[in-house]
Amino acid sequence: MSKAIRNQILQLEGEQVHAINQGDVAGALKMFHKDFIGFSSTRHERIRGLGALKKTFLYYLKRAPNMTYRIEQPQVHASGATAVATFYWTVGLVVHEHFSRAH
Repeated sequence: MSKAIRNQILQLEGEQVHAINQGDVAGALKMFHKDFIGFSSTRHERIRGLGALKKTFLYYLKRAPNMTYRIEQPQVHASGATAVATFYWTVGLVVHEHFSRAH
């Protein structure tokens, strides 16, 4: 696999990270095929199609509007005309707490 193809795939993954972190659900969905099927990593349910994936993204963004998403240790593996990107992903939450103490 050429370095250009590897870089292009990692660029697409980076664009998705950026879209999610900006709350741009349409941008986050751009790289998925309309017949996407996957699994929720937190609820272990099957996600079928872009509508279900959009619902999943909106669910998390609504409940954690200050979350940040990032990928770590990305690798691209190729076999013939197929390439697969693998990585670890991390979601960070920003929690704002109010603390008061009566004296």
